[in-house]
Amino acid sequence: MELEALKFPIGKYNPPHDIDQSKINEWIKVIEDFPSNVKAISSNLSTEEKNWIYRPGGWSIKQVVHHCADSHLNSICRFKLALTEDNPTIKPYTEHLWAELVDGTDNDLTDSILLLTGLHAKLGKLLRSLSPEDLQRTYIHPEHGKQFNLAYTIGNYSWHSAHHLAHIQQALKFKGKFD
Repeated sequence: MELEALKFPIGKYNPPHDIDQSKINEWIKVIEDFPSNVKAISSNLSTEEKNWIYRPGGWSIKQVVHHCADSHLNSICRFKLALTEDNPTIKPYTEHLWAELVDGTDNDLTDSILLLTGLHAKLGKLLRSLSPEDLQRTYIHPEHGKQFNLAYTIGNYSWHSAHHLAHIQQALKFKGKFD
C-alpha cells in the first residue's frame, strides 16, 4: 500500500464549499461518538498491540490515542478563544514532541480515554449551542498563516477523529507490520 494512503486512510480534509447546519450536525455526531469508538476498538488490546504502528514511521496505537486527547484538549481551547475574543491567534504545539512525552507513550490508555470521553461530551454541548453567527467567528493559526472559522474547524475535528480512528483500525489490520 502506498505511504500517502497509509498516512491519510480516509483522505485529506476537504470540506464542502457551503457548510450547512445538516453537515455541522453530522460532524458534531462524529465528534461526540469518537471516545466510545476509541474505547471499543482499544479496550481489549494487549501491550504488544497498543505498540503497533499504523504506517512506517508513524505513531503507535497508544500514541494515536494519547495524541487525540492532547489535540482535542487544544481544540476546545481554540473554540472558546474564538467565541470570546476577536479573531485571536491561537498557540500551536509541537505534536510529534508531545507524542514522545511519558503520557504520550504510556501503555495504559485509561486516562486519555477518560479525558476524551469528558472532553467530547463538553465539546459536543458547546458546538450544539453555536448560532450561525458563532459558526462564522474566526481564529488565526500562525503555523498556517491564515484564519479559520468555527464551521470549518468543526469539520476539521470531525475529520481528525475519523482519520485517527482509521489509523487505529489500519494498525490492527496490518498488525503493525508493513514490510
